[in-house]
Amino acid sequence: MKICVYCSAKDSIAEEYKQLGRDLGKWIAGEGHELVFGGATGGLMTEVSKTVIEAGGRVTGVVPHRILASGRRSPWCTETIEVDNMSSRKQQMRQLADCFVCLPGSYGTLDEMFDVIASGTVGEHRKPIFILNYQDFYKPLLELTALMKERRFIPEEENYKPIYADSLEQIETLISTYK
Repeated sequence: MKICVYCSAKDSIAEEYKQLGRDLGKWIAGEGHELVFGGATGGLMTEVSKTVIEAGGRVTGVVPHRILASGRRSPWCTETIEVDNMSSRKQQMRQLADCFVCLPGSYGTLDEMFDVIASGTVGEHRKPIFILNYQDFYKPLLELTALMKERRFIPEEENYKPIYADSLEQIETLISTYK
């Protein structure tokens, strides 16, 4: 299965988050899955991709020309797909993946997450997205979603919605069940 991972590219994040990335990478490779990610260096992106490669797994990086020009092309890929821009990157990653996992991250991670949710909502795909709510990282998003439902911006019965988990083990079980 091709698992697309969205996550932070910041090196300054705490070690515990980097360990999450390594743990997920080890599991992806160990289960014979393939990682699809943004193809750049930094933060969790490096930790996940490097660990998959070191554990003998396959990694496809989808990287825009602007990131290539900045010298941030990841060396931890078995295949690199170059695209024109961030929009093309999101579209290509969405097409390649069988499912999505969101680790903690910032604006880019949220952008990718919402792209998958919005495109799923309008029926462009039925691929699940699993969001790791590690130490309540995404609690404010869950609260905002509840408010949007309460005020009827999101229908009570959603035709596509993200699946939240509080641990990597839960996500691993969910993905194994999904297969």
